[in-house]
Amino acid sequence: EHTSPTDSEKLIPAAENNNKKEKMSQQAVNGIPCKGGKVLTLDNMNPNVKRVEYAVRGPIVQRAVQIEKELREGVKKPFTEVIKANIGDAHAMGQKPITFLRQVLALCSYPELLEDNKFPDDAKKRARRILEACGGHSIGAYSASQGIECIRQDVARYIERRDGGISSNPDNIYLSTGASDAIVTMLKLLVCGEGCDRTGVMISIPQYPLYSAALADLGAVQISYYLDEDKCWSLDVAELRRALNAAREHCNPRVLCIINPGNPTGQVQSRQCIEDVIRFAKEEHLFLMADEVYQDNVYAEGSKFHSFKKVLFEMGPEYSSTVEMASFHSTSKCYMGECGFRGGYMEVINMDPEVKAQLTKLVSVRLCPPVPGQALLDLVVNPPQHDEPSYSTFMKERTAVLAALAEKARLTEEIFNTVPGITCNPVQGAMYTFPRITLPQKAIDKAKELGQVPDMFYCMRLLEEEGICLVPGSGFGQREGTFHFRMTILPPTEKLKVVLKKISDFHMRFTKEFS
Repeated sequence: EHTSPTDSEKLIPAAENNNKKEKMSQQAVNGIPCKGGKVLTLDNMNPNVKRVEYAVRGPIVQRAVQIEKELREGVKKPFTEVIKANIGDAHAMGQKPITFLRQVLALCSYPELLEDNKFPDDAKKRARRILEACGGHSIGAYSASQGIECIRQDVARYIERRDGGISSNPDNIYLSTGASDAIVTMLKLLVCGEGCDRTGVMISIPQYPLYSAALADLGAVQISYYLDEDKCWSLDVAELRRALNAAREHCNPRVLCIINPGNPTGQVQSRQCIEDVIRFAKEEHLFLMADEVYQDNVYAEGSKFHSFKKVLFEMGPEYSSTVEMASFHSTSKCYMGECGFRGGYMEVINMDPEVKAQLTKLVSVRLCPPVPGQALLDLVVNPPQHDEPSYSTFMKERTAVLAALAEKARLTEEIFNTVPGITCNPVQGAMYTFPRITLPQKAIDKAKELGQVPDMFYCMRLLEEEGICLVPGSGFGQREGTFHFRMTILPPTEKLKVVLKKISDFHMRFTKEFS
């Protein structure tokens, strides 16, 4: 579980640092390290980096990679492959790329294909438009730091269509290396102050560990607010207020991060909930960060995605002209699953123009987001239209991917809830389930004896015995005394059924062993 540090805890690293600096100054004269000693050591490296943890690619995943190597070398295991259900990587799990997206990217990468009659005219038209906007008509050239202008215009038009006509200014759009890059950039702008004035950032527990990792790296204070598992991981403003008031004793809360649809919990927020959150942000003078990368991944009956921006503007000028916000989207999720291209965008609302100039300067240091990722994003926000030749295939493929995910969400909840000791909330959206597991006391004691968190012990045993790689709930944060794991619902349906059966059988066996 993540907790915010007290003032005394925050002072300890500074004292330790001073001792280390004295030690270093004895080891080096005029900046020249002592003979044989390393310039960069664990003792003198950036202490914030050492505090960074990222469970999605943590020890379990490292062990999974080792096991895969052992299997290739002929080591006998009780399974023949490792199934990595730890990360939302759709194509790695067997999802096929959307034809139109890859056709246009192929044309952009190798323009000579524009003469090939195998490619439809609308794909060629999109590719020519993108190439004309690139330096030297090549996606190998740098772009403007904020992103290619015509693509930012397409993103703005997409947002306007999505939000029922509410205007979007391309100057407020920043293309990025996936959504993660934009989220970290925004946090960089927001974090300042020392001691009790240090910026506090409110994040949901369970959370996506990008947030806790970025806050550790930036030396910001994490303020944890808990989602309500008993109410399908809903967000309650009373809990936001509790967390905020407690945090004010040791930091300066300035930011509220929301993930909707939720990761790892898969909940979809109601419109009323979003309104309540926006009111709370205005009352408490907080900057809102809305992570909306799963906006097309909504499965449950009665659930609907509402963008924070749309709700903000429908609440009227009292809110829409004052609440400062950044919202994020990506090409990695939804029906696309194009994680490797690292495409994404951020839209900023009500940002101080002087701060916006600083943001533009900050992104320019990184030169530009990957241009193939920008091109892919353009196709996501400007897909084939109903009068174009690629439309029917595109819609058929898109619908099939989302329908399969909806079926797998239902299947996962249904099967897990038949297993004694596993409780699974409905997967309303996103790509994950976060079931609660009941662990026998003897298993908890055994884990402590091994120096492991109980759900890490559970997941490691599952990996060694069944070859299934999950992420323990402790990597995302959870209420004291509860245990969970996160599993992606991305494997093909038949393979997912095997995974669910193996986990169910393992849970029964594990429970029996430690009862």
